[in-house]
Amino acid sequence: MDLSLFQKPQINLSRSTALRMRLVSVCALLVIFESSLSDSGHSLIIALAAVLGMVGTELLFNFGERRFSIKDSSAIASALILTLFLPNTLNPLYAFLGGIFAMAVLKHSFGGLGSNWVNPAAGAWLFIRSAWPVAFNRSIEDNHLMRLSASLEGGLRDSMGSPLALLMINGWSNTLLDSKLSAFFNQTIFRFMGSSLPSGYLTLFSSNRSGIIADRGLFFLLLGTILIASSQCFRFWLPAVFIFVYSILIRIFGALPFGGSFWEGDIIFALFSGGTLAAAFILVTDPATSPKSMPGNTIFISLCAVFTFLFRYPGLDPYGTVTAVLLGNALVPLIRRLENAWYYEKRKQL
Repeated sequence: MDLSLFQKPQINLSRSTALRMRLVSVCALLVIFESSLSDSGHSLIIALAAVLGMVGTELLFNFGERRFSIKDSSAIASALILTLFLPNTLNPLYAFLGGIFAMAVLKHSFGGLGSNWVNPAAGAWLFIRSAWPVAFNRSIEDNHLMRLSASLEGGLRDSMGSPLALLMINGWSNTLLDSKLSAFFNQTIFRFMGSSLPSGYLTLFSSNRSGIIADRGLFFLLLGTILIASSQCFRFWLPAVFIFVYSILIRIFGALPFGGSFWEGDIIFALFSGGTLAAAFILVTDPATSPKSMPGNTIFISLCAVFTFLFRYPGLDPYGTVTAVLLGNALVPLIRRLENAWYYEKRKQL
């Protein structure tokens, strides 16, 4: 039996696993805090429930196995990552149960940290969404992504293929602050670039509406991604490949589902909604659920980007980004088999 497919990933990084987990935790916690500012702290309560579920289950397994793996901070990091992709109005009990599932089924049943085939946070998200679909969808029914899907299913289209314009047609109104700030940026920064920022983005990405917690904390998410990337906790080109492939697909085909033409896709909307940046910098860079080589990682991340586009745009799934990463994780064993045949076996013959 070829055991090479089941080995833990041999990826050498300049930072320890524990440090990576702590930096990711800090980034996620800041995003959750920003989201909690406009929902009376409910985002923090969801995060606390997820942490209790994962850390409590981790401690139980540590006690049974007579070891203390909790100090690597992976349970806390996974709980906070899970929280990023949950709706901010979700019942915290679901986050708690999802945390238990992540540690008991997705992590320790496969041998612990580094042996799991799927990212525990993404797997827990799928468990919650599949087990309680009605409660899950109800918690984001007023979100702009759900409204956009409903508009398209109802037959609404925009000649320019703009998601923002389609939302405006369906009754999504701008705030006064959005109009003033958009005008300010257009008169200063964008004027020198020969372009303009349409009004609506600042309203769309402000944290005063229900929705995905990662989308409600974009300011700290951007700061956090810079912190993680500069700390050399992963190869900087990994999220760059995802963003590049995804942006190209959006630019070429992104306007078609909304009634537009080729090369009219809205890249800003695509990147800053649906938890896309959080997935690009956190989920797809997880070394435990990725291939081992640079070509293998390039294939994996490119597939995740393609799947993200297909699920979010033709498929109209607001959570298509997480679904895409889960599908990519499922294909990693096949990519590792190709790595073994193309790279490692050839090296043995030299």
